[in-house]
Amino acid sequence: MVPTDQSALVVQAREWLADDPDAQTRAELESLLSSSDPSVVAELADRFSGTLQFGTAGLRGALGAGPNRMNRVVVIKAAAGLARYLLATGAQGPVVIGYDARHNSDVFAQDTAQVMTGAGLQALVMPRSLPTPVLAYAVKALDASAGVMVTASHNPPQDNGYKVYLGDGSQIVPPADIEIAKRIAAGDKVSSVPQGPAGQTISEDLVDSYLDTVVGLLDEGGPRDLRTVYTPLHGVGGDLVQLAMKFAGFPGPIVVKEQERPDPDFPTVAFPNPEEPGAMDRAMALAGKKGADLVIANDPDADRCAAAIPVGKKWRMLTGDEVGALLATHLIRKGVTGTYAASIVSSSLLGKIAAAAGQAYAETLTGFKWISRAPGLAFGYEEALGYCVDPAHVRDKDGISALLLLCELAASLKAEGRGLADLLDEIAVEHGLHATSQLSVRLEDPAQIAAAMQRLRERPVTALAGAAVQQLDDLTTGIGGLPPTDGIRYQLAGGSRVIVRPSGTEPKIKCYLEVVQPVADASALADARADAEIALGALKVDIRAALGV
Repeated sequence: MVPTDQSALVVQAREWLADDPDAQTRAELESLLSSSDPSVVAELADRFSGTLQFGTAGLRGALGAGPNRMNRVVVIKAAAGLARYLLATGAQGPVVIGYDARHNSDVFAQDTAQVMTGAGLQALVMPRSLPTPVLAYAVKALDASAGVMVTASHNPPQDNGYKVYLGDGSQIVPPADIEIAKRIAAGDKVSSVPQGPAGQTISEDLVDSYLDTVVGLLDEGGPRDLRTVYTPLHGVGGDLVQLAMKFAGFPGPIVVKEQERPDPDFPTVAFPNPEEPGAMDRAMALAGKKGADLVIANDPDADRCAAAIPVGKKWRMLTGDEVGALLATHLIRKGVTGTYAASIVSSSLLGKIAAAAGQAYAETLTGFKWISRAPGLAFGYEEALGYCVDPAHVRDKDGISALLLLCELAASLKAEGRGLADLLDEIAVEHGLHATSQLSVRLEDPAQIAAAMQRLRERPVTALAGAAVQQLDDLTTGIGGLPPTDGIRYQLAGGSRVIVRPSGTEPKIKCYLEVVQPVADASALADARADAEIALGALKVDIRAALGV
């Protein structure tokens, strides 16, 4: 049993039990309370030390009982707070609710629908587990007042999350998130939240409409000869990607069978994020055996797109910045006009590509909640494999439409006897080689993260990797018209750059590195790449030393 000196913790847990409608989490918590294991006190303290904070990413956390976990109590209270916000602001239209194939996603979606109808709002629920971009599409297509997507995207299997969109089709930003959070905090017990019917199920016609829309982004009659290997990484993108490629006229992709069907335990990957080392290994090995032209992948909710290309007999993952440059170049050549936007931590290359084409460029804070709001947006991307190629219909990142356009580009280049690597070389010769990398430092104690950021502010760095710091920007002051955010940017002589910021979703400090090397012609590319790799390595060493971690 939990020691008697922890009586306040026990009272909290018992109050939670009395309000929890979920037999599974009640049993989990009862088991903890009756355990004699000394570690149980720390486990309970963590579960009841606070509540999952509702912010611009909605909610995200590990599944389990307690206010600091994702569970039905937390979801019902969040839904009730969102409903109160929508009613208070006079929002018009239904609330559209989607969910992926993670543990409890369908349950959380049903709870949300019942809370919405209980509040007098119309709830429209997706017909099955589907990608996040389909939900984002539905918000605009159905003139919804809000959208809710139950997903933890590429987080570990034990997590789930709750992403909120408002009627413009974009994820929430301040002050909406703050106002919703206030109404969640002011809510009563779950037992007092009115719940109605489980809402109306949306017709599969909406999914067909989404597919027609993304396929319609491609030019009719263009080259389609492309041999691809695809993995949805145990997520929900597989069926729609295969249909989209078929409708677009591409040969069916060779799918990694072990990762083809949705599986919330993600058994073949250590971490279901295509950026993570090893996540794409099976796909690249299969591509080598099958003589593929391109490897393509989505993360579990299919809002991100990853790619790998053959280099000799090996395969190389393209960075998010490289895919962003390729897609931007492709869209510009297709005549897509407007603002080309990237997050502040993405490569500066996009600005040069846009300027050369006479298009506007915008730099935003990290996250598609900001990118999607760039005025006149035509294309937006962030280095973490997120791309918005059709903001008129999906005002968020969409890994399926991005994948299709990348295939269109690769097939067009193949018809010319070239590949994506050749186009990257061409871009580097025109605009300079832009090499990017990251350094992530995990610090479990939040105080260490704050101390490291404070150290950078109190001890200004004057040089990194032998290049003078020409400008130091403290992003908390709101540089260049951007909203204030916790971060520091170093502009270095020669055009290189380092940005340091705490992660918004993990206990990490993330450092985004970019080295810019001028390139006289194609014959100079190999030396430029070698020099850039050395410079990136030196930047990692120097910025880690400056952080003092």
